[in-house]
Amino acid sequence: MKYILQSVNISISPSIQALVEAKINSLERFVSRFSPEAVEARIEVGKPSRHHHTGPVFYAEINLKVPGKLLRAEATHLDLNSAINEAFKEMGRQIKDYKEKLITKTKTKRS
Repeated sequence: MKYILQSVNISISPSIQALVEAKINSLERFVSRFSPEAVEARIEVGKPSRHHHTGPVFYAEINLKVPGKLLRAEATHLDLNSAINEAFKEMGRQIKDYKEKLITKTKTKRS
C-alpha cells in the first residue's frame, strides 16, 4: 500500500512520521486481500488554522482508496498523536466493516 502524508499549518516531525508509518503498517493486514497497487492512503495532519490555541486544535484525516470504495476517517484532539490514533482506529473499524460486507456478499452469491 502506498501512502501520502501531508501537513497543514505545522511541520511533520520524525516522531509523527514514525507514528504514521507504524499505523499504516498495522492497517496493511486488513487490506492484504487487495493488490498493493490498488490501495492508496492519503493522510493529512495539522491545525485547521494558525489562530486556534485552545480546544481540539489538531486534526488527522485519512482517505483510503480501496477497489470499489473510498473510506474516510477524521479526528480532532488537543494532541496531534491522539488525533492520529483516533483517526486510524476509526479507519480500522471501517475497513473491517467493508471486508465483512464483501465476504457476506460473496457468500450470498454462492448460495
